[in-house]
Amino acid sequence: MARKAVRLELSASEVAQLNGWQSARSTAQQVALRCRLVLAAVDGKQDLEIAAAFRISRHTASLWRRRVHEKGIGAVWEIEKGRGRKPQLDQARRDTIIAATLETKPAGATHWSCRDMANAQGVSKNTVNRLWQLHNLKPHLSQTFKLSRDPRFVEKLTDVVGLYLNPPEKVLVLCVDEKSQIQALDSDPAGIAFEKGPMRHHDA
Repeated sequence: MARKAVRLELSASEVAQLNGWQSARSTAQQVALRCRLVLAAVDGKQDLEIAAAFRISRHTASLWRRRVHEKGIGAVWEIEKGRGRKPQLDQARRDTIIAATLETKPAGATHWSCRDMANAQGVSKNTVNRLWQLHNLKPHLSQTFKLSRDPRFVEKLTDVVGLYLNPPEKVLVLCVDEKSQIQALDSDPAGIAFEKGPMRHHDA
C-alpha cells in the first residue's frame, strides 16, 4: 500500500515568500522548481499529480513535500552532500565583487585580474572566476576595459543574467545584438525594429 502523503500547510507569508522566490529572475532553476512543487503540495495536489504536472518522479515530489514539512521553506535552497558545491557567499557579497570588477580599477593597472580581485576581496580565485563566467565578464581580454557609469548597472546586469538562468515558463529567451550601422528603434510592419545610421552607445 502506498504511503499517504504528508499534509503540507504553510502560512500566507510563507506562500508569498515561495511565490517570490520562484518568480525572481535571480533564483536558480532548481530552486524555482522546488518552490513550485511545494506550492502545488500546499494547494492539496497529491504527489502523483505533481509528478505528472512537472514531469518529475513521484519520489522527487514527495521529497520536497516532506523536507519543507520538516525543515521549513528555507530547505528549498539547501544542497545535499555530494550534490554540487554549496554556495559560500550570499547575494550581497557576490554583488560587491561584481561591482568592484565593473566600477573600480586596481592600482597601476587598467583592469582586474582574477587573482588580484580574489586577493582584494578575500575570496578564492575560483570563486571570482565562477562569478565572472556567470556574468560573462572578461576584463582580461580587453585592452581598455570600460566601466559603466550607471549606478544601477550591477542591478540591471543581475536581472539580465537571472533571466537566462531562470526564464519564465513557456517563454523563449533570445539574445539579439545590434548590427553595425543598424539600431533597433522604430518598428516596421513585421514587428522588427530597425533604424539605419551610425551606431550609438546606450547604457544597459
